[in-house]
Amino acid sequence: MVTPQPMENKVSILYIGGSLDAINELAAHPEISLIHEGNALAATNYLKSAEKPDAVLCELTVAGGDGFQINDLLREDRIFDSMAFILICHEFKEDIFKKAFLYKRDTVGRIDDFFVLPLADISGLVSRIRFLISFREKEIELLPYHMPPIKRLFDILVASVALLCLSPLLLIVIIAIRLESKGKVYYTSRRRGRGLQEFNFYKLRSMRVGADAELGQLAKDKNQYASASKQTEIDFEKPCPRCSKLGGTAYCSDIVHIGEHSICEYMYLLQKNEINKSQPAFIKIVDDPRITKVGKFIRNTSIDELPQLINVIKGDMSIVGNRPLPVYEADLLTKGVYAKRSLAPAGLTGLWQVRLRGQGGVMSEEERKNLDNEYADHFSGNKYSFWYDLKLIFQTFRALFQKGSV
Repeated sequence: MVTPQPMENKVSILYIGGSLDAINELAAHPEISLIHEGNALAATNYLKSAEKPDAVLCELTVAGGDGFQINDLLREDRIFDSMAFILICHEFKEDIFKKAFLYKRDTVGRIDDFFVLPLADISGLVSRIRFLISFREKEIELLPYHMPPIKRLFDILVASVALLCLSPLLLIVIIAIRLESKGKVYYTSRRRGRGLQEFNFYKLRSMRVGADAELGQLAKDKNQYASASKQTEIDFEKPCPRCSKLGGTAYCSDIVHIGEHSICEYMYLLQKNEINKSQPAFIKIVDDPRITKVGKFIRNTSIDELPQLINVIKGDMSIVGNRPLPVYEADLLTKGVYAKRSLAPAGLTGLWQVRLRGQGGVMSEEERKNLDNEYADHFSGNKYSFWYDLKLIFQTFRALFQKGSV
């Protein structure tokens, strides 16, 4: 049995079968952590007793069963839903190929892909597995929420004292906002915090009245997190590589009907994934022209955030946590690994804001999402540390006055 060598960002693969050439090639690849079992019984015992791999590569015929039977056995347990299953054959057989792609068309039971030995492109196989995993990811199960008593007590005391002490400053800023432009001095929006719960989020208005109507066009032209991907809609004329191998006599998966168009589910999901890549989860407008002069000052000094102390007292937010997202942004982070961020409370300040200020206001979308997950890891379970929260608060004060807004 080949045992895996753990390494960050590796794809873990369980190979079931006896092809030594394939086993050696997979084991030698730097992006793969390989486990090998020679028969069906040993493989199923391994899967029941160890951490599940990202993918199973199973030869068509192995001792104790065949690839189709092993796939059926694994899919009976929901714990393996996100795991990719790839069938391996020693030679191309059209009937087996068609059976694999037409096999159990529900999204859980189907066999994900079909490869023929020798495995010519191992890097391509790794990319394919990563792609399959992204489609099989499920929504993260939100655990019961238990706010540590010391954190809640700290939130109430700090927010109450801060509101009392800062009320003269708030009054001056409110007058300045009102003198510069007409309209409400505060801004309310719907946000999602811990567990994707919605609440009214309060800020001092830093933009001109009617700024929300301009967001759509600005997000297209000036979003800091915008992707370079160009595909924005489904191309119904684009041929499916799987269907073409079936000779045009059958579809590789269920048919999706959209208006007057029809497309196989596999090709629809493939293109949908590319479209989603072009839609960033966060929106941050570079040199936002909607911001007023007073608004620029209160943003750079974070004064515009002070009304959120009311959210903290109400229990919508905490002093330290992950920033609550607008509903349209939160909806893009409800599945997969980045949904973990919602396991932590919404906060006035947090890990990514401190890091962002520390590197001059420049941060990629991936960095921000990873930092949100990192704080969720610190908060979840028995890992919460009050002193870790205090450290983030002190770091926030140290970098409070900055040239750019966060």
